[in-house]
Amino acid sequence: MAELYALENTVQHYDWGSTTRLHELLGTLPDGVPAAELWLGAHPSAPSRVARTSNGAPPGTTTTSTTLLELVRRDPHAMLGRRVADEYGPRLPYLLKVLAADRALSLQVHPRPHAARAGFNRENRLGLPPGDPRRSFHDDQHKPEMVVALTEFDGLAGFRTPRTVLDLLDGLDGALVGVVRDALRADRSARGVREAFTRLVAARHDPAGHAAIEAAVASVRSRLEAGSPSARADATVVRLAREHPGDPGAIASLMLNRVTLDPGQALFLPAGEVHAYLSGLGVEVMASSDNVLRAGLTTKRVDEDALIECASFAPRPPGVPDVRTSGGRGQVSTYRVPVGEFALTTADVDPSEDLDLPASGPRTVLCLGGDVALSATGRDEPAPLARGASVFVPHDAGALRVSGAGHVVCAWVP
Repeated sequence: MAELYALENTVQHYDWGSTTRLHELLGTLPDGVPAAELWLGAHPSAPSRVARTSNGAPPGTTTTSTTLLELVRRDPHAMLGRRVADEYGPRLPYLLKVLAADRALSLQVHPRPHAARAGFNRENRLGLPPGDPRRSFHDDQHKPEMVVALTEFDGLAGFRTPRTVLDLLDGLDGALVGVVRDALRADRSARGVREAFTRLVAARHDPAGHAAIEAAVASVRSRLEAGSPSARADATVVRLAREHPGDPGAIASLMLNRVTLDPGQALFLPAGEVHAYLSGLGVEVMASSDNVLRAGLTTKRVDEDALIECASFAPRPPGVPDVRTSGGRGQVSTYRVPVGEFALTTADVDPSEDLDLPASGPRTVLCLGGDVALSATGRDEPAPLARGASVFVPHDAGALRVSGAGHVVCAWVP
């Protein structure tokens, strides 16, 4: 008989996280410490622990010391299915997260496959151990990602057109603004965008850079207070400058598309896309990697040279997943992007209709609210799942259905 595996997941405590939102999801007491991300997966940095559940027993009935990483490596064909194991090897190819941001995340990019391999191997040759804060590359995998908003969710994603950036710079004063303006006027292609961004983020290393950043922020603040026609962009600069004083990333936000997602809306960030999440609660799914190259807005390691090497500077609108609905009332939404490692399905469940979830491969199901039950063709009895609880469903469990009343999200491999 097939087993489902109740997950015990790691909460990552980063300084930009919320002190309440993940606690509300998990039903735990807030302790005043920012809780930023809940990781559900098998990445070596923080693999979920698993508890085996016997057929018909609720998840969490018995506990083992096994991790999901060990479980997948031990029997990849049963856990992943032959198709996924043959494609990606004995590893879960996606990582599911819940992200809770009260402050801006770093200005960052994730590397493409070749850059991830080269960077990881280079830092290994330098003798940097796993987890070393001097590392920029923590594994050899690329990291495209998708976020689905659970609340209003704000971010920056991809570069605006040079014409739009020049319009936003019009009327602003200061040498740093002039540097960006001159680079874009000289070349309005991706090369010009790269040059402008490179010179902007390099201001942190210039002895006169701090004063130049402050002058640029002061000019933006004055325009905002005077009734700016670009109030949203200007307010973002002022907010980022308040959160990260002296950081050129605040001014760099003028070069990036400003995005607000309503609940249920989604954003796709291919590897190489410069971005920064600003605030909100969302579900993220990504290729299983912890490679983050940062250029600012952070207390962590900044490696703008690696970011610039790996980034795409082609101006374009933010990526939007393909979303398809199913269920009798369209209450199941499936989000797909042009990436092989992951897809995401959400379902609003009520007692009037049992709903189908992805039927094969490795699936991770998280209950975001309510109380539901999971039925798999390889199990005799449904497995209950309450708010904040999650399970790993192996390929061998077969087709999957959900019933009850609640909201669930399921990560899977298309």
